[in-house]
Amino acid sequence: MEFQPSLRSTEEWEVELGRGVRHLRIRQNLTQRDLADAANISLSALKNLELGGGSSIRTLILVVRALERSEWLTLLAPPEPSLSPMKLLRERKSQANKVRKRVRPNKTVPTK
Repeated sequence: MEFQPSLRSTEEWEVELGRGVRHLRIRQNLTQRDLADAANISLSALKNLELGGGSSIRTLILVVRALERSEWLTLLAPPEPSLSPMKLLRERKSQANKVRKRVRPNKTVPTK
């Protein structure tokens, strides 16, 4: 039975990401040494990442960039919306707090 992504443990994600990195490295005909050098990390750090033994975010980013897969990072940290939901909420509240004044025609006062 395959796990749903939302139900994976941290350790399972580490293994899955490591497999993905290893698979991509092999598809690009790179040795572990080649990729470690390109990413400017130690060989042991790359081996640890590929084996799912845990890794720093920095190491993961360096490896992903060396593999020319920066779009993976975009999926992890999508760009912020151009309109902030909090700003919109504040604007709506401030507009709701403003008192609307009705424009009434001038009433003429009857003269006696």
